[in-house]
Amino acid sequence: MEFTRQTTVLFAAVLDSAGLYAAAGDHAAHEAITGCLEELGKATAACGGRVVKTMRDKLMVLVATPDAAADAAVAMHTAMEKLPPLGKTRLALGTGFHYGPVIQQEHDVFGDTVNLAARLVEQTVSGQIITTNETLALLAPLYRAWARRLYPIEIKGRSGEVMLCELVWRADENATAIQRKRPPAAALAAKAMRLRYRDKEIVRRRDRDSVTMGRDDNCGLVIADEQASRRHCTLERRGERFVLADHSSNGTYVTVEGDDELLVQREEITLGRHGWLAFGQPRASAGAEVVEFFCD
Repeated sequence: MEFTRQTTVLFAAVLDSAGLYAAAGDHAAHEAITGCLEELGKATAACGGRVVKTMRDKLMVLVATPDAAADAAVAMHTAMEKLPPLGKTRLALGTGFHYGPVIQQEHDVFGDTVNLAARLVEQTVSGQIITTNETLALLAPLYRAWARRLYPIEIKGRSGEVMLCELVWRADENATAIQRKRPPAAALAAKAMRLRYRDKEIVRRRDRDSVTMGRDDNCGLVIADEQASRRHCTLERRGERFVLADHSSNGTYVTVEGDDELLVQREEITLGRHGWLAFGQPRASAGAEVVEFFCD
């Protein structure tokens, strides 16, 4: 028997599980991920969530309201941080949720809301909670105060783009919404990040000011490199730091002057001083497009 109802669908995914299997071996990685998913299930159950489906490296959870889904996502991330590393590797978690109609058939649900929530978790980097602008509008003011808009994406089967939003949940020195830990506005104005690409230069100074880079024409800085994703990465000012978040398939290659080149893939890195960004391929590769950055 099938029926339709409104609910919040939350996906939680252990990120880069393939890399974990390669680094730690099949048996150890499988045990670590299985144990992790069990702990995440307990965390969401404590917030009223119900695990509908367990996949190889992710959970699909139903939660009655967007507020409860936000609580469940924070509980899962908190539980994740308490888990021991596997060797030298610490498991990374991303969560995404969306509220809307679902079709329920026995113990499973499906439909557009499920598909959209699944796409949201694919956009996350480690420690990130993502929702849609539609769902954000349904959250209580307390939660909306901790949210920030990211960028729009296209979803197959949907007309128009879906605006992604992040809920900032960490209550530590890295949290972008902790007012008491922000430096005075005058101190922020003393520094800026400049991005130089071909004949274009972009400057970011204000707190939470961001720019998205990628092949899509709607990006703030359009990169003419076939190895770049449509919306490859985002650079944002967070307090005194400039943070690059990679959203791409092939990663962003970051070189800080004087240091070795690093591959940043579905994670974040703080940029400083002077250096270069390459998109989906090393900076020295033939045909690579490079953005130069300066922290003034």
